[in-house]
Amino acid sequence: MKIIKPRLSFWQIFNMNVGFLGIQYSFGLQQSAINPIFLFLGAKEEILPILNIAGPVTGLIVQPIIGAISDKTWSPRWGRRKPFFLIGAVMGSLCLFAFPLSPALWFAVGLLWILDVGNNMAMEPYRAFVGDKLPDTQLSIGYQMQSLFVGAGILLANASIFLFQDWFGGGQEIEGAVPKWLYYSFFIGSFLSIVTILWSVLKTPEIPPSDEELAEINRHKSLPFMERFKTPFVEISHAVKEMPQFMWRLSAVYLFQWYALFVYWQFITPLFRTTMGFDTSEAAAQAAKMSTTYNIVTAVVALILVPLTMRFGGKKIYALSLLGTAIALFAIPNIQDPVHVLFPMVLFGIGWAAMMGIPYSMVSKIVPQERRGVYMGILNMMIVIPMGIQTLTFGPIFKNLLGANSVNAMLFAGGCFVMASLLAMRLNVPKNKQDTELDIEMP
Repeated sequence: MKIIKPRLSFWQIFNMNVGFLGIQYSFGLQQSAINPIFLFLGAKEEILPILNIAGPVTGLIVQPIIGAISDKTWSPRWGRRKPFFLIGAVMGSLCLFAFPLSPALWFAVGLLWILDVGNNMAMEPYRAFVGDKLPDTQLSIGYQMQSLFVGAGILLANASIFLFQDWFGGGQEIEGAVPKWLYYSFFIGSFLSIVTILWSVLKTPEIPPSDEELAEINRHKSLPFMERFKTPFVEISHAVKEMPQFMWRLSAVYLFQWYALFVYWQFITPLFRTTMGFDTSEAAAQAAKMSTTYNIVTAVVALILVPLTMRFGGKKIYALSLLGTAIALFAIPNIQDPVHVLFPMVLFGIGWAAMMGIPYSMVSKIVPQERRGVYMGILNMMIVIPMGIQTLTFGPIFKNLLGANSVNAMLFAGGCFVMASLLAMRLNVPKNKQDTELDIEMP
């Protein structure tokens, strides 16, 4: 028997997604503060990609496995997805508190691995959680609301970085030490990681599984331990073999999109040391202003994209947004003014809003409910595999082909986004799965 999901009000959808604020604050710090910390602790620019390999590896391993396990989980008290993103939030909170206290580069790199395990453990079940709760007609608003909190979380993280640098920074940088002004951003992240997840957990009940799903969950629980241990890997293998053609096409888009994003996040701080002559603290603060700007735009336009995707189709809006992001990356290295360089981030922010919402909505509509967790995990594999390829390949590319020049790195990323935009035009969702109306109740 198929469960009929009730329509949710605007504020119910809002409360359900609040936890994403804390998760994305943490990711915001990873985008703008982790690499500067590596530089402060003595890392060379050409090894930044390989130092970031924790994200791709943990995402590749953790998210699909957690997705498959959560599909087979149910507790009348704790639910299906909530236990996983609660545990992930606790891990992330502890790591964020400890990160700026890192005494050496190896310690910071080790903490990044643990932090990424926690973030990935929270992320995948949260994506599936939204799909579990909402009927198909509300998936677009659900995932774009999630996109809004992506923008808001990263916005707060980056705003804290440049504000604290402005208020408490200055003075001589000490080699091998993290400046005190960076501590405060991480301590705030540690607090938000727990509090926002708890808000969503306490405000949003999960929908119990159907009788058929519950019978399958109980059958799984009755299996011997080794059989249960193997089940997630079997589920992932079967899901990949039976994956819709749409997801294979999306994987090609993601290859170029996420490769380029990782280049941007790693080299935006070195870029400003080159183009504007900043020291590392000033360059990190400028990079945080860039991220703040594009995430303000993301928070503003995330929900505006919902009616646009319904009118013109997700494929066209997504492809156009990726092209706009490419234009932004081509422009940034050619602007030397610290204020004027913020203008291209309007296009970047529109692209980021589309990237964080539209693909998830499209995929959630075409995959079966009983496999939503594992397919959301596989979708994340499509993100982390390009990131993993980037961490392994871009160091030599940067050093040997791009002349160890961060300007060329940014232009390279722009070219990747052009390719992603062209490939996005191949993403066709079956007509019976497309949005035809805005289905949301306001209180």
